[in-house]
Amino acid sequence: MEIYWMIAVVVVGLLAFVLGWLASNKLGQAKIANAEVEAEKIIRDAEKTTETLKKEKLLEVKDEWIKLKQNFENETKSRRNELLNSEKQLASREINMDRKVDLLNKKEKELTQSEQRIKEKEIKITRKETELDRVIKEQNERLEKISGMSKEDAKKILMENLIDKAKQESAQQVKEIKDKAKITANKEAKEVIIQAIQRTAADHSVETTVSVVNLPNEEMKGRIIGREGRNIRSFETATGIEVIVDDTPEAVILSGFDPLRREIARISLERLIVDGRIHPSRIEEVVNKVSKEMEEKVMEIGEQAMMETGVHNARPEMVKLLGKLNYRTSYGQNVLQHSKEVAYLAGLMAADLGLDAALAKRSGLFHDIGKAIDKNTEGTHTEIGGDIAKRYKEHPIVVNSIMSHHEDIEPISPISVLVQAADAISGSRPGARRETLEGYVKRLEKLEKLAESFSGVVKTYAIQAGREVRVMVEHEQIDDALSDQLAEDIAQKIQDEMEYPGQIKVTVIREYRSINFAK
Repeated sequence: MEIYWMIAVVVVGLLAFVLGWLASNKLGQAKIANAEVEAEKIIRDAEKTTETLKKEKLLEVKDEWIKLKQNFENETKSRRNELLNSEKQLASREINMDRKVDLLNKKEKELTQSEQRIKEKEIKITRKETELDRVIKEQNERLEKISGMSKEDAKKILMENLIDKAKQESAQQVKEIKDKAKITANKEAKEVIIQAIQRTAADHSVETTVSVVNLPNEEMKGRIIGREGRNIRSFETATGIEVIVDDTPEAVILSGFDPLRREIARISLERLIVDGRIHPSRIEEVVNKVSKEMEEKVMEIGEQAMMETGVHNARPEMVKLLGKLNYRTSYGQNVLQHSKEVAYLAGLMAADLGLDAALAKRSGLFHDIGKAIDKNTEGTHTEIGGDIAKRYKEHPIVVNSIMSHHEDIEPISPISVLVQAADAISGSRPGARRETLEGYVKRLEKLEKLAESFSGVVKTYAIQAGREVRVMVEHEQIDDALSDQLAEDIAQKIQDEMEYPGQIKVTVIREYRSINFAK
């Protein structure tokens, strides 16, 4: 019985083992199946992620490629446009070059033809000279036979007559030079005196060189004078300008020849009046401050003048002297404005003549720089200006233009001549030197009427601001020989009856016209 029981237990254990093993095996297979499912899910997710990343990268690459393509196309288009523009410019230049070549060829052909005509004329002239020599020789021989006088005797008599005539003409020229010097000496002396007075700035001033300072009330005059006159004495000592306190209501007068110092005095006095503190120490302080400000203002004025005329790269010393010209006058004409006008005129004329316009402007702007120097330097303003320009390394043509614009020395360049002409134009135009338009017109009318008073004169024209008169004459009454005599007579009458700056050119024009009609 026990054996059966044990067998049963063994059988049950075996069954339990078999069942456990089967259950374990089934559970493992289920886990494996689940793991496989999980693995497949992971793989599918990974594939989806990979596909998504792949698409994103492809889109990014595509966008980048599109941008690069667009940039490339834009750059290519820009270069293509540049090339087209360059081709157009080159084509235009080629056309211009072809035109110039054609023009040069045409001119060369014309020159060749002109040379040929000149050669032919030279041959004809040589033949005529030979023939003329032969005729003269024959005429001389005939004259010797007729007059019974040898060639040497005739030459001696002719030389004596020519010497007498030359003496008469030279005496007449000497008289004309003296008369002209008498006429112009007074005006030139006035100019020299005015220049010397302005540069010297002497204490003995005149009433025409004054500035008026307005006062807020009459009591201010007493404060300006100060106790026992100490304020006014301190002011005059600091500025070098005379202060005139008279009966003029609410105003005082500043008198002095130096416009720059007078301007410093005017600004200083106005500031003292506004400040109210008027005493010797304050006066010196304000005058010193205004003097420094005026130096800066002078530099600014010089730089502005250079900017307006297009002149560059000048030394600061030259700029400062140029600014000082704003406080100088010549015959009432502001020297800085005159210098700028000369620069414009010289530059325009130089450009028209194909010369260096920039150098002409520079020469014109600095041509009167010597007028900015005070009494500490002796000499004419042309000499002083030339020395200054040399010292500050200006161009040799600029130096020559400064020194030759009043014909003190010979010009070395056409630009120097242009500056001389521009200076004359600026100084002689209507209104430049305190000559009213009415007086200017009357002078021109008198000049024309004076020339028309001669017999044989048809019409006269005053041109070049009255510096030239052109006289049209009747060809039947006035021949070539009388034309020269008429020009001399008109010039002499102008010298005797008129006053004018500089000189007047008289041009007599004799013209013959032959007219017919085709029917």
